[in-house]
Parts: sequence; C-alpha cells; structure tokens
Amino acid sequence: MTEYEKLLDHAEKNNITVIENYPLESKRLKGLYCDGVVALGKNMETDAEKACILAEELGHHYTAVGDIVLQSSAANRRQEMRGRIHAYDRLVGLHGILNAYRHHCQSFSETAEYLNVTEDFLRDAISYYKGKYGAYTTVDNYVVLFEPAVAVLELTK
Repeated sequence: MTEYEKLLDHAEKNNITVIENYPLESKRLKGLYCDGVVALGKNMETDAEKACILAEELGHHYTAVGDIVLQSSAANRRQEMRGRIHAYDRLVGLHGILNAYRHHCQSFSETAEYLNVTEDFLRDAISYYKGKYGAYTTVDNYVVLFEPAVAVLELTK
C-alpha cells in the first residue's frame, strides 16, 4: 500500500471525504480543506505529490480553525504552517530520515523516493527541521545533521 493509499484510508476511517481530480481554479492551488472535505486538484502527476498535498490538507483538518485561504493574515500563515508541519512529521519525520539512512539511501532523490515524497517536499521538511533543531539533533542512538548537508551518524556505545 502506498503512502497516498494509507492517507486515503486514514481519511476514510476518520470520516474525512477526499475528492480527487477536483477542478481547482488556480493552477498553483493543489489542495483545499473545508469542513471535513479535502479537494485534491487534478494538476498532480504522481502519488508522491498527491500524498504530500493530502497529508498537508489532513493537517489542516486537525490543526486549523476557520477560513485560512487568505494568507495576508499572520494568524492564517501560522495555521497554514501548522498543517505543513503535520505533513512533514507524518511523511518524513526524524525517524523517516533514519530509516532512509538504514536502507542505504545515498542521495536526496533516493531519500525522497524511499519516503514516497517529492524532492521539494523533502527539502522543505529538512529546512523546517533545521530551523527547529539547528545544525543537528540526536534521535535514539543517532545524530541527524542538517548542515552543511543532511547526514546521519550512528553513535557508538
């Protein structure tokens, strides 16, 4: 089961309706959430892209209040970011980075493919984690570096 299919299953189990291939008016807009319904635009080509957008819209279901479409408000921008963070943590997360390392992913594109996310989404998630944790953080028996490049170091006992 792909990550996208898992997200669709999660939505169904939580009574969240997902409408695929919805004709959204803007080509920039790929997804929209409103009152328990997620509309996914028809301008997406891969399941990885659909998973990234669906995860963010599900994040809005769990974190947003009211209409946040207009991003001119700081409060709306914060709520938009909370939806993205929810998606980053669900699809990537520090454990996802560790699992990609354990599965011998050697490049950014291999890691994105392993996690079944787009490279842009992975880049944004890494940027978020770098802002949250700084240059590195420790998880279990590993150090996850965010600069100068993403890397994982296993700590010896």
